[in-house]
Amino acid sequence: MNQNFSEQDLQQIASMGLTPEDVQRQIDNFRNGFPKTKLIDAATVDNGGIIRMSDSDIRRYSDAYHSRSKGKRLLKFVPASGAATRMFKDLYSFSSTYFGVAHNFEKEFPTVKEFLQHIRTFAFFEDLKACMERSSLDFGDYMDRGDFTTVINYLLKEQYLGYGSLPKALLKFHRYGGISRTPLEEHIVEGASYARCDDGTVHLHFTVSPEHRPLFRKKVAEVKKYYESNLGIKLDISFSEQKHYTDIVAVDEYNEPVRDDEGRLVFRPGGHGALIENLNECNADIIFIKNIDNVVPDWMKHTTIIYKQVLAGLLLELQAQTFEYMTVLGQKPDKKTLQKIARFAKDKLHIELPADFAKKSDREKTTLLRQKLNRPIRVCGMVKNQGEPGGGPFFTENSHRIKSLQIVETAQINRKDPEQEQILASATHFNPVDLVCGTKDYRGRRFNLRKYVDPATGFISKKTKGAVTLKSQELPGLWNGAMAEWITIFVEVPLATFNPVKTVNDLLRKEHLEG
Repeated sequence: MNQNFSEQDLQQIASMGLTPEDVQRQIDNFRNGFPKTKLIDAATVDNGGIIRMSDSDIRRYSDAYHSRSKGKRLLKFVPASGAATRMFKDLYSFSSTYFGVAHNFEKEFPTVKEFLQHIRTFAFFEDLKACMERSSLDFGDYMDRGDFTTVINYLLKEQYLGYGSLPKALLKFHRYGGISRTPLEEHIVEGASYARCDDGTVHLHFTVSPEHRPLFRKKVAEVKKYYESNLGIKLDISFSEQKHYTDIVAVDEYNEPVRDDEGRLVFRPGGHGALIENLNECNADIIFIKNIDNVVPDWMKHTTIIYKQVLAGLLLELQAQTFEYMTVLGQKPDKKTLQKIARFAKDKLHIELPADFAKKSDREKTTLLRQKLNRPIRVCGMVKNQGEPGGGPFFTENSHRIKSLQIVETAQINRKDPEQEQILASATHFNPVDLVCGTKDYRGRRFNLRKYVDPATGFISKKTKGAVTLKSQELPGLWNGAMAEWITIFVEVPLATFNPVKTVNDLLRKEHLEG
């Protein structure tokens, strides 16, 4: 059943860079749902799905990175949109319900108790204290008399320090003596260690929310010269926002479009999968992708830096061999050469070739190998399972019965199928979002990354707003379905490379404190 759009609807849709067919397709996805991903097996070290590096491998690929990255344009791509509200979820709950009486503070609010006990430890403490003093409030007095709600409000509320509405990238995370750094600054320092181009330039790209862009620009203006001088680099920092044409219409529980008080269609951002459009616009030979909150102080950075170089060194070696074979495939190779290239594709790149590949003509083999090899490539770090939520590495089979390595979110799996549940339970590693990407072909031309998305890997979730149930849809995730058709390699990386800050109390873990 096609949706009837009014003239106002059509104008609104066009203003967003969408067509009526695009929106109809979104509505159809709500009505029909998305198919579940079929797991064949968990990717593990034992079955060859994940590479475990020896000490000699680490030296080899680190050296390979230093030699092969010469003359290449390197870029660090950091998804950084969204406010830090969820980081302070427990503090918000506390401040709205705690009035100092009729509460067992320690039992009902253990995380808030921990936060308040160690509040002087946080890198933002001096700012909080000074903010209260500007209102003629003494931090110590309020703590002594148990007026914790006022202290927390001064931290979170926009008219005060505003940490609840600021982007996570601009919160003070780490303390270095008398100075503090934000995640944005930690990414600068980290990027200078492994993503410095030959001319000393460090290119960083942050995806941001429109309302936060001025704050990012202000922060960069404040710190740019300091880091350029102290690190001996030149910073090239750019920003982008999710494209409006990646937004998705919201529907109610009957899959009818939701409208606002003025009768206009309601659209919601399409999730981090929308960022494939932003990545598609980035011009670099090697792109490092890492989340904004996965940063550590300098004393903890060494392992991260080494493994970033290792992942990139492996990518550059595989890419060099792939590019060489792409050239050979353009020159009518003989049967022996085709067999050698096919073995490389299968053994090194985990590319599944048809069962009847050996029976095909040399011309057919050449065409097929060119199609299989001429794709973007990503090397993804994988961490041993520690009970963290999120996606993991699996061998999967798509609707065309083609087997490939994929990062799969739990929501994509049919948990009611005992076999699928057993495969999920057998997973040994999870995805910390630690990717190194090659997005150019053997001729140095940028791939159109839109061509390598699997549109059937979106998500649908439900939300309740008052008495109304709303359904929202997310595009295939950036490192899930948005990269489904990429050449994919998984490498085991140490847990020390994964230290995300999901709640404010994560900053109290030893990995985030001064060494």
